[in-house]
Amino acid sequence: MTDQIRWGILGNAMIARKCVIGAIQKSRNGVVHAIATRSPADAAEVAGENGIGKIYAGYDALLADTDVEAVYVPLPNHMHHPWTLKALSAGKHVLCEKPLACNALEAQQMAAQAKTSGLLLMEAFMYRFHPRSRRIKQKVDQGDIGKVCLVRSAFCYHMDDDILQSGDNARLKPEMGGGALLDVGCYSVSLVRWLMGTEPTAVQAQAVYHPDGVDMHLVGTLRFQTEKLAVIEASFISALQQTYTVVGRDGAIELPQNAFIPWEKKAVYTQRSKDEEVGQEHVIEGADEYQLMVEHFSDAVLGRTKLGHTPDDSIANMRVLDALSKAAKTGNTVRL
Repeated sequence: MTDQIRWGILGNAMIARKCVIGAIQKSRNGVVHAIATRSPADAAEVAGENGIGKIYAGYDALLADTDVEAVYVPLPNHMHHPWTLKALSAGKHVLCEKPLACNALEAQQMAAQAKTSGLLLMEAFMYRFHPRSRRIKQKVDQGDIGKVCLVRSAFCYHMDDDILQSGDNARLKPEMGGGALLDVGCYSVSLVRWLMGTEPTAVQAQAVYHPDGVDMHLVGTLRFQTEKLAVIEASFISALQQTYTVVGRDGAIELPQNAFIPWEKKAVYTQRSKDEEVGQEHVIEGADEYQLMVEHFSDAVLGRTKLGHTPDDSIANMRVLDALSKAAKTGNTVRL
């Protein structure tokens, strides 16, 4: 193994083209060796722009390439489970897009295969690698705002009306793992658990459903044993929200509407004491969180560090997402 991990990309998804392929090519310890797609001609442009030497017609062909050491899986949600299992069985480490799976059982099977194969598996929650996220996590952990009692998190956007009406999108298809909760609510659940440092004991939820059956607007509440509460919002039909607030007994930290994806611009947050109406703004220099994520994963593959985001954490996240989905459908409190 060299000091650079050779990556394969399973699929020509927008998230790969726009965010992750470029991040790998900029990284200090990785390079994209090959991309696989069902339509090779469609991948020619991205391959040319990023200096990718091989384009495979189909995912199995890429997995058979012995030069590929790690794969990135940006496929639709329902394909995460089967293709992660295939990649692990082929001897590849796997960075899989969020949500790791469509339910906790699938996530457990993926984690078990990684352990059996002696390979690394990580869910691509890039927000945890941004310097602003890490600064806020540090402040919460060291008690800068006192004991945390509430986290509010929202990731919402307005899908084009013609797409909503036609239902012609993977995010709107139940059989493809669609729904706002899995698509963007997974970020808020992950964030809440990360900042709280513990797992919820019960959840409640309300949702508005698309005619095809997926949730397109959901609000959930989470209760923790240590007198902590959280509220999460996920939507395909609201104005943009991409923010969170951490409230402690002695203060609060608030973010603008770029909390999970600030791109490479300067990132800000506001911290105020318990009696202040207006807090102090803090500025963090811009960074490519996708690059930081893939560099971390490559370092872990190279044995230089341990995974900061483990499959066990992803399984726990999926359990909460499963519970919120059940709570919204039944109208009942679901205990974990």
